[in-house]
Amino acid sequence: MELIHRNLAIGIHDALQETFFEKNKYADKVIERLLKSHRKWGSQDRAVVSEIFYNIIRWKRRLEYYMGESVKPDNVYKLIVAYCLYSKTNYKRFEEFEGIKIADITTKLKKGTVPTKSIEYSIPEWLAETLEKELGPIWEKEMKALNEQAPTVLRANSLKTSPKELISDLADDNVVAYTVRNYPDAVQLEEKKNVFLTSAFKDGLFEVQDATSQKIGYFLDVKEGQRVVDACAGAGGKTLHLAALMRNKGQIIALDIYEWKLAELKRRAKRAGAHNIETRMISDNKVIKRLHEKADRLLIDAPCSGLGVLKRNPDSKWKIDQAFIDRIKTEQQQILQDYSKILKKGGKMVYATCSILPSENNEQVAEFLKNNLDFKLIKDEKIMPSQGYDGFYMALIERLA
Repeated sequence: MELIHRNLAIGIHDALQETFFEKNKYADKVIERLLKSHRKWGSQDRAVVSEIFYNIIRWKRRLEYYMGESVKPDNVYKLIVAYCLYSKTNYKRFEEFEGIKIADITTKLKKGTVPTKSIEYSIPEWLAETLEKELGPIWEKEMKALNEQAPTVLRANSLKTSPKELISDLADDNVVAYTVRNYPDAVQLEEKKNVFLTSAFKDGLFEVQDATSQKIGYFLDVKEGQRVVDACAGAGGKTLHLAALMRNKGQIIALDIYEWKLAELKRRAKRAGAHNIETRMISDNKVIKRLHEKADRLLIDAPCSGLGVLKRNPDSKWKIDQAFIDRIKTEQQQILQDYSKILKKGGKMVYATCSILPSENNEQVAEFLKNNLDFKLIKDEKIMPSQGYDGFYMALIERLA
């Protein structure tokens, strides 16, 4: 990896400033806009910019230690230099780097140690405490895994293709991919590529969806002809998987509080050839009440801390705090109480999060079951980041007849 073009350094600088210091700016959207606005950059340039941008976000706390100060709007170039030195990235001495005292950084790097675990794993102090409290001794192993780059995994759209056919179609666009054991629809890329430019994407043959996330559709045990409600559908990654598993037979009602997310879901459903999805915005409680005892299956992919997906969203660890986690836990319990009424007697639901904290996962389910004796747990599963993909939790719960 080399940083030898000045305009790439300026691009990385501007994207980092936006992500760290502007409100509600998320890394994935910031980098997407940056790359779109520099159409002349080649694939190699784009790879350099993306990798350095994400790695600096990932290792921010550790880099601040090497810099000897917190990141501020006026020292982002120093942060970039600290990263280049830390990662042994070859870089040119651009004019923007003038005046940066490299000796201070290299002195600390030569020590080879850092004073605290939170600096070692580049997370806020409160998060290190929370992870240790909730996960015990395994927290360091999981945090190490969360600091690795996430692989790119696609879900072959079984309404139109199979994993083997998809791999062959991707190869026509010079994208090398392979199947993943124990994940029937998953196809993993050998290296990061912009798959959205491929004809396979335009033809709706796949969606980008982590392997662990793909487990949830199967976990819900949907059948053709059922009425299924996806209560927190968002832009519909899991909704589309459910449509494929149901072979477009039956009905899926996709709910969300954001109209724009449902609009994106409709667009994706059209491309995927998923015709059994109806979207409804949750504008008030009546939307939920009208669905009481109407669903054979219910998916509650609950809002959560997102700590299981830091591999792909490293900026979120700088945007949340303990107060946010406490608030989200109250919200999760409320959603479980309110939305579970959608389920018919004898129906099944999945409560899922992309968190690794027991307090957001099995403890929430235990609390719900304690207060709702007409529901019982069939099975649950937690997948940890050290297993290779995103960290997720899922619980299959039945409403007793």
